[in-house]
Amino acid sequence: MVKLNLPEHVAIIMDGNGRWAQKRGLPRIAGHKAGMNNLKSIATAASNLGIKALTVYAFSTENWKRPNNEVEFLMNLPITFFNKFMPTLMQNEVRVVITGFMEQLPPKTLAVCQKAIKQTRHNQGMILNFAFNYGAHSDIVNATKAFCQAVLDHQADLNSLDETSFASYLQSAQLAELQNPDFLIRTSGEQRLSNFYLWELAYAEIVFANEYWPDYSEANFKRDLQKYSQRDRRYGGLDK
Repeated sequence: MVKLNLPEHVAIIMDGNGRWAQKRGLPRIAGHKAGMNNLKSIATAASNLGIKALTVYAFSTENWKRPNNEVEFLMNLPITFFNKFMPTLMQNEVRVVITGFMEQLPPKTLAVCQKAIKQTRHNQGMILNFAFNYGAHSDIVNATKAFCQAVLDHQADLNSLDETSFASYLQSAQLAELQNPDFLIRTSGEQRLSNFYLWELAYAEIVFANEYWPDYSEANFKRDLQKYSQRDRRYGGLDK
């Protein structure tokens, strides 16, 4: 692969698992299982390429509206994923982070997520950030409430609020200088953000890939990184 100008932080909306399964006459949960296995492949590729952070939109706050059996399967996926792939994550020095409303997760799911965070907290490689039970609207509202409470408690000054200080109240602040993705990929051909990182993606480059997530290969990933590398990020300014 020709040396590229790679993004430091890549975010992926892993879309199309259900449709991938339905096209094959399989239950939707078979697509989620295939998508889980593909995540391991793409995360490993990202780590090997030197990507510093990979954020994946795994479960949104709106996904609770799906059929009960599908939600139950999705809540068990972190248990399966970490049990199966933790040795690979440790070998690659990957650090697990989770942004989302974890207190709403079933106890078993919460426990395995907390264990993965603790087990990998000292790893020095790529950050693998799961947006799990995450919704940007709720995150922004909660950040606003937290800042207002800090003002009431005389721990913050209203006049000092700016974009940087407000961002520190968002869940993604735990990624520090890597808080904002440089590049967003959404698979399956859909072209919307689906309440994902609405603040953090303000200046991100975006690619909408046609492949369903289980079919999205390492070659597709490198293809889209090539597209990113060819773009000129202007942040509202003029061409260089």
